[in-house]
Amino acid sequence: MPDYVFTIKVCVFSVCLQVTVQAVIGGSAVLPCSLAKHDLKPQDIIVHWRDKDSEIVCDLIEGKVKQQDQRYENRAQTFPNEYERGNFSIKLINLTHADAGVFICYITHLSYSKQDIVQLFIN
Repeated sequence: MPDYVFTIKVCVFSVCLQVTVQAVIGGSAVLPCSLAKHDLKPQDIIVHWRDKDSEIVCDLIEGKVKQQDQRYENRAQTFPNEYERGNFSIKLINLTHADAGVFICYITHLSYSKQDIVQLFIN
């Protein structure tokens, strides 16, 4: 049985995408963040993942993890093989109740920007 469940909410009249992810204590969860555009090079994209306290979950710059808050070191994993497909999701492992809350993924490029919001619930 999977450790997580996805619920997706799309706002039609405003630009927003909110995803709900449910996981269990000690388990893991994939927090989705991706681009519809696939013609952008990962080295030209900057991705900032932030938690509810604006802590740095993960910064991807030029296709590499450049910075993380100590709280997320060795717990936030990326998927480098997926960057070419526009997938900048992260996987959080060893979840605790403190991980519950909102996570925001900011993707920026010279010609494009996007923000995804992920609500993580811990059972």
